[in-house]
Amino acid sequence: MTTRYESLDAIRGVAVMGILAMNIVAFALPFPAYGNPAAGGPPTGSDVATWFFNFVFVDSKMRGLFSMLFGASTLLVIDSAATAGRSAAGAHYSRMFWLAIFGLAHFYLIWFGDILFLYAICGLILFLFRNLSARALLLWAIPFFLVGIGLHTILWAMMAMAQAGALPPDAAAAMQEALRQMNADMGPSTPVYAEEKALYLGSYASIVAHRTGEMAGDPLFFLGLFLWETIGLMLIGMALFKSHMLTGEWEAARYRKWAIACFLVAAAPLVGLALYQMRTGYDAVSVFGATIALSVPFDTLMTIGWAALIMLLIRTAASNAVRARLAAAGRMAFTNYLVTSVVMTTIFYGYGLGLFGSIGRLPLYLFCFGMWAAMLLWSKPWLDRHQYGPLEWLWRSLSRWQVQPMRKRFPG
Repeated sequence: MTTRYESLDAIRGVAVMGILAMNIVAFALPFPAYGNPAAGGPPTGSDVATWFFNFVFVDSKMRGLFSMLFGASTLLVIDSAATAGRSAAGAHYSRMFWLAIFGLAHFYLIWFGDILFLYAICGLILFLFRNLSARALLLWAIPFFLVGIGLHTILWAMMAMAQAGALPPDAAAAMQEALRQMNADMGPSTPVYAEEKALYLGSYASIVAHRTGEMAGDPLFFLGLFLWETIGLMLIGMALFKSHMLTGEWEAARYRKWAIACFLVAAAPLVGLALYQMRTGYDAVSVFGATIALSVPFDTLMTIGWAALIMLLIRTAASNAVRARLAAAGRMAFTNYLVTSVVMTTIFYGYGLGLFGSIGRLPLYLFCFGMWAAMLLWSKPWLDRHQYGPLEWLWRSLSRWQVQPMRKRFPG
């Protein structure tokens, strides 16, 4: 029987809650606002302050933590299959196949911000690294990060040069369409803002038609954008699991030391990148450079710092009851992630309460608090009576091509 690590489940629970803090803007506002507080026009002071905090401490960090934990969990699933005498490769690749199907269904039918398809494709590659030591996994993570950062940095530099008129005429002309598209996606006061607001206040049929039409290729686009970084993060997660950091086995002082060091090193550069975007008036080139390319090393360091801080708090500050609630939310992370998409789109989209585009950044976190409370309240009672979350059960049954037992059996 594979060991169940409560600390790993608990930090996964924090991560699935934290990823909503990152995604709430994309649920409730047009996508250009996700990285740009001026996308819909001059931002308020509270909008800027909320964006600033989010950029430095939340954006990419919760996705990074979720990705690292996916890498760690992959090792557990592979070990469980091998211990049970099943094919580790067969179990893993079957899970990734169905995860990709879930991800595409999530993207086209529920919400465009899906991360599951990306994880499934990264998982196909991740299996090849399963037997490496923690040190080897960290060494392999480096080239993945370098390729991703390098490609995005080159693109950002070319855009910045084109914007400044520093490219030869032929090259500059070729970059104009890319600049136009970037301004539409990330620029201040973009007309796309009003277009998306009208779209998502429309009917469910019109939204799905848009995703299956104009946005049909977006899962592959986001795969190309984040593949290298995500594999790097997953490899780090595997390394941290093998070094016992994510299983709660380090001394509290070691977690404290790592958390302080990572936050101290990462915070100043991220503050600098936030100020750089503000000084340029949040123009698209600066937002792209700061968000997609230049922040990645510091986002990764702060993600590790978050992991250390959360593990420290789980070990030293959380009561047994709180740990149990967080661990249950983490064991049901797949269900909680997808249910969150259903709840949030129903609240904000036109086929639900129709609040899309009408609430500022700061008040949006009230919806986060409500959803977090729901996860903590319902996950443990469900798992007290069932072996898996409902969608974990479905994923497991499909992956094994056999209906799995759901309810727990109690003596008597």
